[in-house]
Amino acid sequence: MKIEIIVADNTNGFIIKNMYPLYLHDLAGIHGTCPNEYGIFEEGPIRTLIEQYDIQQAWFDNPDLLYPYLIMVDKVPAGFCLIGSGKYAPKEVDYYVYETFLLSPYRGKSISYQAVTEIFGRHHGKWMLFTQAAENNIRAKSFWHKTVGHYTGNNYKTEEQVFYGMPKLVFKFEN
Repeated sequence: MKIEIIVADNTNGFIIKNMYPLYLHDLAGIHGTCPNEYGIFEEGPIRTLIEQYDIQQAWFDNPDLLYPYLIMVDKVPAGFCLIGSGKYAPKEVDYYVYETFLLSPYRGKSISYQAVTEIFGRHHGKWMLFTQAAENNIRAKSFWHKTVGHYTGNNYKTEEQVFYGMPKLVFKFEN
């Protein structure tokens, strides 16, 4: 199994846009959210996936600050990881993990671990990420503890904070 991490741009960013509704569907299972009146997992009156595509375009228009990584397995898209920096990261950090997603057939095979640690290695500085603190989010919390712990030699901090009205488990570390 060959894993490749590719920075997406306007020529292949549509692949991340194609997977994004699946990511939001996964999150709905954790948050308990429902789609909007048009069947789209977005707040507000987003009516079509094309409109949702437009929301994601910023990731491909700011290549010096936003890093939309495609995770490829044997040349097939398997997931994505979205990293922000500069004005797209909280003031106290250099890099911020917005979203990480892996399609179901690729889960449980250490692909996300390999991909995320490679991405961390591409950007040096202070990092922050969070995941849902909810009881039903055991898999993601365990993944981040394991991944960040191994990557940093357990030299990281966690704290619970409320973002967007929901409790989050926040991870901070420096590389």
